[in-house]
Amino acid sequence: MTVPAPSAPHTYLGFKPHLRVEAVPGEAVYLISDQRVTALRGEQVARLAALLDGTRRRESVLRKAADLMPTEQADRLVDRLCGAGLLAERPACAAPEAAAEHAYWEAAGLAGDGAADRLRAAAVHVAAVGRADAGELLRAAEDAGLHTLPAARAAEADLTLVHCEDYLDPALKAVDAEHRAAGRRWLPVKTGGTQTWIGPFFGAAEGPCWSCLADRLWRGRPVEAHVQRMLHRSGPLPRPSCALPASRLAGLHLAVLEAVKWLGGHRHAGQEQLWTLDGLDLTGERHPVRRRPQCFACGDPGLMDRQVHSPVVLVPRPKQDVAGGGHRALTPQQMLERHGHLVDPLTGLVKEIRRDPRGPAFLNSFHAGHNPAAGTPGLGALRRGLRSTSSGKGATPLQARVGALGEAMERHCGHLQGDEPIRRACLRELGEDAVHPDSVQLYDPRQYRDRHRWNAGHSHFHHVADPFEENAEIEWTPVWSLTARRHRLLPTALLYYGTAQLAGARYCHAHSNGTAAGGSLEDAVLQGFLELVERDAVALWWYNRTRRPGLDLDSFADPWIGELRGVHASLHREVWALDLTSDLGIPVFAALSRRTDKPAEDIVLGFGCHFDPLVALRRALAETNQLLPPVLGARPDGTGYALGDPQTLDWMRTARAEDHPYLLPDAATRPVRPADHPYVPRADLLEDVAAAEDVVARAGLELLVLDQTRPDVGLPVVRVIVPGLRPHFARFAPGRLFDVPVRLGRAAAPTPYENLNPVPLFL
Repeated sequence: MTVPAPSAPHTYLGFKPHLRVEAVPGEAVYLISDQRVTALRGEQVARLAALLDGTRRRESVLRKAADLMPTEQADRLVDRLCGAGLLAERPACAAPEAAAEHAYWEAAGLAGDGAADRLRAAAVHVAAVGRADAGELLRAAEDAGLHTLPAARAAEADLTLVHCEDYLDPALKAVDAEHRAAGRRWLPVKTGGTQTWIGPFFGAAEGPCWSCLADRLWRGRPVEAHVQRMLHRSGPLPRPSCALPASRLAGLHLAVLEAVKWLGGHRHAGQEQLWTLDGLDLTGERHPVRRRPQCFACGDPGLMDRQVHSPVVLVPRPKQDVAGGGHRALTPQQMLERHGHLVDPLTGLVKEIRRDPRGPAFLNSFHAGHNPAAGTPGLGALRRGLRSTSSGKGATPLQARVGALGEAMERHCGHLQGDEPIRRACLRELGEDAVHPDSVQLYDPRQYRDRHRWNAGHSHFHHVADPFEENAEIEWTPVWSLTARRHRLLPTALLYYGTAQLAGARYCHAHSNGTAAGGSLEDAVLQGFLELVERDAVALWWYNRTRRPGLDLDSFADPWIGELRGVHASLHREVWALDLTSDLGIPVFAALSRRTDKPAEDIVLGFGCHFDPLVALRRALAETNQLLPPVLGARPDGTGYALGDPQTLDWMRTARAEDHPYLLPDAATRPVRPADHPYVPRADLLEDVAAAEDVVARAGLELLVLDQTRPDVGLPVVRVIVPGLRPHFARFAPGRLFDVPVRLGRAAAPTPYENLNPVPLFL
């Protein structure tokens, strides 16, 4: 005979107090709580349930059950019910209030008596910063039965509740530093607006600090930060009071409830997050708060410096996604699952990812909010930045959504944030380590001479910088040469956005060409390189206006391409594609779409590059989809365009393919088919990168990489540079732009400077 495990002294076994027990004879025993119903079926459990009313110790229950079933069976059944979290041993509770509290703790998965004991032994301190009132929060804590300590004994408190008007109040920095230094926990609370903010619980050794959260919150307030900076003020803008007594009290008591649960021992993932309650519609949301490994307050501010000074080490990386969007290290679903936390309206680096509502859903054009790459200091840049977006494209909504997230992270990681390694020197002092910026920017001397007139009439993307002065002391940052396996130096202003304050900013302008995010470092390096190859081939075609063969779209036998052509036809548009592949040998295609039912053809262009010709074509066609929404509302009188750039708007209103023959397939050449670009699939991304290195070496060029991955982002982001390859901007220095078309037989002689395409390519 099995001897039952003895109960603890003066404890009684029964169903947990938050469960209502109802037995329906011959059917089941129902356990009903606020949140769920559990049905226990079987004759034996029905017999045992009658004994589990909380008035007997375990030994007594088993003795009574011996008349109904074998003791061993009853003992196993009790163990199973305990293991399922349905039974508990507890002291008898005479007071209804105590019974209700025990039931609450049991519902939370805790032993009621233990949680109650912890709460009785705990103490809190209540504080406030700024104009927030500590008194109301103190009264709420005392109303809940919490033991509160005055300021003189604050260090003895198990938890500090801090009432504030704004989570960005600079005074919270000192509160956080004091608590982290002492290893104590604190909970911020904001109740002064239509939204109540509670949490997270700060102070965990491995958790985020207030500065980690503040960094994310400030990034979501670009206008406010701009106003404060221009008015030479710090901290957040004070808001007018906007709360009802009822909403304020509700928020305070909810904050105290969180404190009570934490002190009682209840732990859940939400305690590491910021929770908001909308007082207007009572919807609640949780917002992730993560530690920034490079945080100056709780992390290692030297992480980026060491990362950039380290070699870029690439490793074998099997491809997980070889669908039409590209050969990637992760599938789109894996990317979203791993990095989706970066999207959040309050604490995300991306506020939201939304579909462009203009046009058919098939277009799959998604946007991810503010695009820092489009901005420079000042009101004009701020307005441009708020209007512009990071965008994503793809054959599926998931591909496009992930693409928008990736582009947004490229922009974020590419912004100068203050922890990057910088060396001040002039070019002559650096010797062979330095890469001359002229080899990357590729301005012609005539462009420098005419820059003031040119800049006045063109968007900032096409602006010409001041001529580089080799004796000027400017900022330089290391990049890694995959070709030479050593570090080189490039001007910092050429590598990062937001560098107007640097001495080198007058000579160099950073742009997004060659920046890429990926599921791995190898993935990102490959995508950045392919973009450079694409833009170089596009520049050779566009500015020389050479005729190129068309593509036989049917020969690719891709149902998605057929569907795309049908969707464009329903919009009164014609689609075709050109082969722009250059001497580098990697397929580069242009896709074009024009209106056929009105004089203005609204010609949009998309480009794609990949070792796999089908992927290159899909990328080019998807880009036309991405660029269609702003022109879908165009009317015959030239109005209705959702475009802000005057040059792009003029192109849409006036350009006709017949007036620009280089946009049309060369009728004298056979249409290109997939077999014209033989492709042998490779299973590993490292093999593709090796192939890219080989292409660069054969061309006598150098492949440079800057790892811009931010430790708090995690999504790999790189900037790839190949000096000598052309961007798609109007950059007319001698070199490939003039030599390659002749070498490939596309032109009999280099195009004279004055005969280059006067229309800068817009993307």
